[in-house]
Amino acid sequence: MIAGPLDTLARPLHDLRISVTDRCNFRCVYCMPKEVFGREYRFLGRDALLTFEEIERLARVFATLGVRKLRLTGGEPLVRHDVEQLVLRLARIEGMDLTLTTNGSLLAAKAGALAAAGLKRITVSLDSLDDPTFRRMNDVDFPVERVLAGIAAATAAGLRPLKVNMVVRRGLNEGSILEMARHFRGSGHILRFIEYMDVGHTNGWRLDDVVPAREILATISREWPLEPADPNYRGEVASRYRYADGQGEIGIIASVTRAFCADCTRARLSAEGGLYTCLFATAGTDLRGLLRGGATDEALAAAIRGVWERRTDRYSELRSSETAGLAKIEMSFIGG
Repeated sequence: MIAGPLDTLARPLHDLRISVTDRCNFRCVYCMPKEVFGREYRFLGRDALLTFEEIERLARVFATLGVRKLRLTGGEPLVRHDVEQLVLRLARIEGMDLTLTTNGSLLAAKAGALAAAGLKRITVSLDSLDDPTFRRMNDVDFPVERVLAGIAAATAAGLRPLKVNMVVRRGLNEGSILEMARHFRGSGHILRFIEYMDVGHTNGWRLDDVVPAREILATISREWPLEPADPNYRGEVASRYRYADGQGEIGIIASVTRAFCADCTRARLSAEGGLYTCLFATAGTDLRGLLRGGATDEALAAAIRGVWERRTDRYSELRSSETAGLAKIEMSFIGG
């Protein structure tokens, strides 16, 4: 018999983020510089990836342990062939909030099929409305307009409330904060500002590059007064603020200046079946080997429970000059 949910622990397990791609066509500011992940870079072979059937089985096991939210991530999840079929499988899990994070490059073409397959909500990454700034932040070969077209298509397909994530990096796009806020105010979408984080080793991160949450909040509040809003649930990473004039809300994710390790309820599953308990993890636990070695659902649940109950990671709370040099998994591997 599978052991019960992990919601009685100090840090319950409620959220599973699933990376479904072996590569990303979007070199984001966090982890995909072209000098590291160029055209000659060797990515995972197809047989190394979890199949859709394996992902569904693991998701169902995680559901028995208390997970109520599944987020498909990457890399870029929409480059995975027939990803709509995976959405269809996961949407059948009762009581699950199913969502997906995308760079928006393929969203306009896929939004309708994703919604029809059962996707509930979507988050789109967009760091600026200015094309040159957007391209400098992410080294992409598509324009902002394509992302905005994807957002419009997702809205029309009923994937709402839609969230837009903006990573803010000093010297690159902090000048876009007000423009982004102005564009999405009153749209029904939720714009979330994210402090630039030291994920992996390929983003050249420095603390000087971080625009603190308090500065982001002050910048917006001077233009449009904001008031705090209660979190939607325990472990919500974004601090919520409402516009005083009723024109919607924003979120601010202060993972550098106000770490939230103690309330973290998220686990991450890599495309090759590694279980990670932290975005800044140095190593994972191989679930693919258990799956393909004939493990029962009960054995899988016991393995996951054991990992979660032993977790002690508090990277963001302990971040210092000593921790900065630790080996970390790239975000392109385990998702955001």
